[in-house]
Parts: sequence; C-alpha cells; structure tokens
Amino acid sequence: MISEMLGALGASTRQMLADWGFAARLFFKLMGMSGATLKRLGLVRDQVHFLGNYSLAIITVSGLFVGFVLGLQGYYTLQRYGSAEALGLLVALSLVRELGPVVAALLFAGRAGASLTAEIGLMRAGEQLTALEMMAVDPVQRILAPRFWGGIIALPLLAAVFSAVGIMGGYVVGVLLIGVDSGAFWSQMQGGVDVFKDVGNGIIKSVVFGVAVTFIALLQGYVAKPTPEGVASATTRSVVVSSLSVLGLDFILTAMMFSI
Repeated sequence: MISEMLGALGASTRQMLADWGFAARLFFKLMGMSGATLKRLGLVRDQVHFLGNYSLAIITVSGLFVGFVLGLQGYYTLQRYGSAEALGLLVALSLVRELGPVVAALLFAGRAGASLTAEIGLMRAGEQLTALEMMAVDPVQRILAPRFWGGIIALPLLAAVFSAVGIMGGYVVGVLLIGVDSGAFWSQMQGGVDVFKDVGNGIIKSVVFGVAVTFIALLQGYVAKPTPEGVASATTRSVVVSSLSVLGLDFILTAMMFSI
C-alpha cells in the first residue's frame, strides 16, 4: 500500500516537473524568436487587432462602471475626513496602480485568453499543427509567436484605456452628479500622480500580466488533448490559471515596487 502511494506520488511529481520543463523550454523558444517575429509585423498587427480590438468593448464598459463605483465609494469615504476634493487623486491612483492593470488582465484572460486556447486547441485537434510540421513549418514560430507578442502589446493598451475610461467615470459621478469642484478634482490628480512611479509601475504590471496571460493561454492550447473534451478542459484551465497568476504576480510586483 505504501509502496503504491510512493509510486503514485513519484509519478505525479515526475510528470509535474516534465510539464514545467516543457513550459520553460516553450517560453524561452518564444522569447528567442522575438526578433524574427517582430520583423513580420503584419502577423503581429493582425493578432493585436484580434486580441485587443475585440476586447475593447468589455474593457471600456467595465472601466466606466469601475470608475462610477470608485467615484461613489471614494466620495463617501473622503467626505468623513473633509477631503472630498481629493477624489480625483483617489480614483486615479486606484486605477493606474492596481485596478487598471489587474482588472484589464482578468478580463483579457476571460475573453482573449480563452479564445487563444480554444483556437490553438482546435488546431491541435484538427491536426493543423501536425500538418505544418510535416511541411517543415515550425508551428511555434508561425502560429504561437505572433499571438504571444500580440497579447503582450495589446494588454498594456487595454489597461491604459481601462484606466482612462475609469477616471472619466469617476469624474462623471464625483463632479457632474455629486458636485465636487472640477478644478480640485483635476488639480489634486495632477499634483499627486507621479508619471514614473505610479503610471510607470502600472505599465510594468500590465506588460508582465500580458506575458503571463498570453503564454498560459497558448501553452494550454498547445498541449490540449485533441478531443472536444480536451479543448474544453484546456480553455477552462487557461482562464483559471491565468486569473490566479495575475493575482499572485500583482502581490509580488506591488511588494517589490513599494519596497524600492
């Protein structure tokens, strides 16, 4: 009984290490192909359009309503301390530091990440990737690499749109509906938000999240079992793992940025 348990534990550990090794090799292979991939700007541009433009609607609507909520909650909290004029600063810092990159990455994982996994998984199930290999075409370079860089480029842009729309949502609620002074709203924001420390950290986070979410989506689709159940399972696993990775990386990056 004990020997069987030890054998099962060893087999699962060996498989886990093999999976991590394959993922690491695939990641470094994608990074090594960066130069050749970025030279084919047409392929990358199409993927930026596919991943970014088709995610723009959900990013914009979500950012607007997050800004509405921040405007309401922030005003009623700051009003207790007589600091309602700092509402613009609160909304801007909340969005550019945390909510913009994190929520945009979670929405990107649910919309674009799931789409990438399903697309690559169906290519695997339809033996299209195998056909490319038979024609001496590397599927990693032709299929995965443009999508990888398309996701890395698209997510920071979507995070910026999310933050900008969220700030406008906070302005609508705080200034137009509640009556906070417009000049105080913008001046507090302008004086309190540091371009390099606050906006720069948000950009770094969104780039890291773009790498993580896009790579996980491509990896899960690439290793998906070539069956309908395998593709469905890979798509679900992609969203779950990507979301947890975004939250974990957000904590690590925030701790590192505030400790510097």
